[in-house]
Amino acid sequence: MAITTFPDTRWLHMLAATAFLAASAPQAGLNAQGLEGPETVNKIIGSEVGQEETNTAVEAGKVTTAIDRTRENIGAVRKTSKLDKVDIVFLTDAARTEGGLPPAIESKVEQHQEEIAELRDEIEANALLFNAIDSRRVQTEDVLAVEFDDPGKVVIYAAAKPPS
Repeated sequence: MAITTFPDTRWLHMLAATAFLAASAPQAGLNAQGLEGPETVNKIIGSEVGQEETNTAVEAGKVTTAIDRTRENIGAVRKTSKLDKVDIVFLTDAARTEGGLPPAIESKVEQHQEEIAELRDEIEANALLFNAIDSRRVQTEDVLAVEFDDPGKVVIYAAAKPPS
């Protein structure tokens, strides 16, 4: 005995499947996890993210040394996939709203302009580092340098003010 399916029945099955998918779609939005929550950011980063506010006079030597080492730090950023700690140092007096970089640091930035642009691109391409700076509302164009001073730790210098 053969069972015959009428063409109209196929349309009913298709309509029922479409209605089911449409009804379940709002639930998908509820299950999605945004990048705004601290738990989500910590899972993505997998590292402790600290921050410090200072001015360029205090950190000028470290910042200029880190800028001079940008070429080798680009490779380190490219290879970084796990860190114990990410420290973001906000150079608050160097923020655009405060007049920008002091002359000594500005000349270093101009001297290493192409390398710093490449460093910023690598940070954007590195999920761990990008999400670390994004969690503190730092834009990549505000990043001046990175410093890998201890194994498992990176310091990111940013000419910005922390979010309030």
